[in-house]
Amino acid sequence: MDEEERIICPGFSNEDTEIENSLRPKKLEDYVGQEKIKDNLKIYIEAAKQREEPLDHVLLYGPPGLRKNYFISNYCK
Repeated sequence: MDEEERIICPGFSNEDTEIENSLRPKKLEDYVGQEKIKDNLKIYIEAAKQREEPLDHVLLYGPPGLRKNYFISNYCK
């Protein structure tokens, strides 16, 4: 059996990437839990947008795999 034909393989397929991206939160409200922190971040981000300034330093802490970089790259533009 060719690796292309296998259902399980070590690499990502285009289908995997599409499914993974569809499961990721698109908005801050889509994140589950941590309501107080989300409210504070929302105020912080909106205030920076209204001032037309970049955000000051923000430290997101947690173990690998929590999508900290994904959050920053998508919500703090």
